[in-house]
Amino acid sequence: MPIAAIDLGGTKLAGALFEPGGRILYREFQPLRGRAGAEVGALVRQLLDKLARTGPIEALGMAVPGIFHSDRGTVWAPNIPGWDDYRLVDDLHTVTAAPVTVESDRTCCIMGEVWQGEAQGARNAIFVAVGTGIGAGILADGRVLRGAHDVAGATGWLVLDGAYHEDYAACGNFEYHAAGPGIARAAGVATAEEAFAAFARGDSRATQAVRTAVSYWGRAVANYVSLFNPEVIVFGGGLFGPAAELLDEIYAEARKWAQPVSINQVRLRTSALGADAALYGAAAAALRA
Repeated sequence: MPIAAIDLGGTKLAGALFEPGGRILYREFQPLRGRAGAEVGALVRQLLDKLARTGPIEALGMAVPGIFHSDRGTVWAPNIPGWDDYRLVDDLHTVTAAPVTVESDRTCCIMGEVWQGEAQGARNAIFVAVGTGIGAGILADGRVLRGAHDVAGATGWLVLDGAYHEDYAACGNFEYHAAGPGIARAAGVATAEEAFAAFARGDSRATQAVRTAVSYWGRAVANYVSLFNPEVIVFGGGLFGPAAELLDEIYAEARKWAQPVSINQVRLRTSALGADAALYGAAAAALRA
């Protein structure tokens, strides 16, 4: 029987049926269009119902943009209003009796890359998701790190320079400077896509914004390498993408700061799965469970 997978993001909902070997049999995509609270829950149920009506499913895996509290089956998703403690597992079981596994999107991303992407065969690997925010899925000795309260990998809060600013309280020092909104703000444009387009044209302000981001990404890599000694670090999310061509510069920056043995043992890659990394990871989580 196929595995069902759902990836809930801050702006979209994707679902697919997978063969156990990793081939996608069927897929769906829905924008959230500003939905909140129970409306998002209803959209998830509708999508799951559509997947389940194709035939029996063996299990369901779901990626969520926040923290899944496994002890009570609820989700905190800061980008979805009304999902402060949403009872997701109860919701899903109104549609299917199949086993349900829920993980954070960053955890799913690293699981997807290990299953079908750039981290296949690795036992120590990190997925760095860079979009409107920054988070990391961490695999250490073959196990995904979740932390004491499922918050491990919230690396947007890494401190990568020495001066505190009140703006860091909402998202962290690293994320403030090196996620999409921060790059756009520094470049003086509305979106990160516009910032990278201006960078490609040689615009001086956009160039400074991107160079600053490269510096932060490189310092973060140095910290990941020195802490975890991974075999591979995979960059994904909406900015990789346009930032993929900067990997060599990110690595060069990391070499200045990182533990010298570990930095020579790691390879940097961009996601082979693109926007589907969390979707593949949700299926992988269901299979592993």
